[in-house]
Amino acid sequence: MRRQPTSNSLELTQRNLYILPTRAGLMLALTLLVMLVGSINYQLNLGYLLTFLLAGCAAVGLHLTHANLNGLRLQLQPGEPVHAGQAALLAVTLHNPGRRARYGLALGWLRPGMTEHGNPTSVDWCDLPAQSQSTRQLRCTMPRRGRHALPALQIQGRFPLGIFRAWCWWRPDALLLVYPAPEIPAPPLPVPSGQQEGPVSADQAGSSDEWEDLRPWRRSDPLKWVAWKKVAQQAASGNAPWISREFSQPPGGRCWLEPALTGLADTERCLSRLCAWVLAAEAQGLDYGLRLEQLEIAPDHGPAHRRRCLEALALC
Repeated sequence: MRRQPTSNSLELTQRNLYILPTRAGLMLALTLLVMLVGSINYQLNLGYLLTFLLAGCAAVGLHLTHANLNGLRLQLQPGEPVHAGQAALLAVTLHNPGRRARYGLALGWLRPGMTEHGNPTSVDWCDLPAQSQSTRQLRCTMPRRGRHALPALQIQGRFPLGIFRAWCWWRPDALLLVYPAPEIPAPPLPVPSGQQEGPVSADQAGSSDEWEDLRPWRRSDPLKWVAWKKVAQQAASGNAPWISREFSQPPGGRCWLEPALTGLADTERCLSRLCAWVLAAEAQGLDYGLRLEQLEIAPDHGPAHRRRCLEALALC
């Protein structure tokens, strides 16, 4: 494994391909040895013929098993961040530049605590036609938050006879960002600044007249948010869904999220609760900020802001 440099692309050659007999291959070798001894003992010409014929087929199988992988090219596409315990989908593209098809290709990640001499338990099998490429979606699960290096990936094949196994270990250079796992169930969000505890009244909701865009109406929206002129225009065309205004400043107020509000001493549980609060605040359309020990993210909302907060929690 130490001889394999880290890279997001790999070409299988004689320098990084290994091949050894399988258990079936060892049993075949033992059987051929017994047949050879019996043929010598009883001077059986047909026994010699059958023994050397099977040995020749095994030798050809050795060459074909190695050639089935030799020349393949692999390319890894970095995956999207996931929460701890979730399976990340990583796309691995296999290129076959040769004129022959490749059969029985298996790809699998190195399990934690497993040496390179072991075999992955969960593998993805595929065939690859001549002069073509195929993208396989491989699942990789990281149990802890942070930015992790991907485990080694093994590609192997036993075509055509199954008596030899050729394989190669690939060490990808990409890193996978893992967010904390959100607490389930999580307590309610802290009360936003400038907002009283309890349900928000219709007079308090939508007090800001600054709005940026229109969106489909939701049951929780007051009627004063409805764009009646737009609804009336669409009613003339026979399609009249209700439309609400999208405010530049969410009327629910701003809320700050910080470890002190969680009431938890354990760091991982605290970050898990903050992660759940970030997702809840984003779902409710609030402006939320994040205060950590050495980082402060100003209140905002949107996918980019959510990603920034989750990344800060992952690397805290």
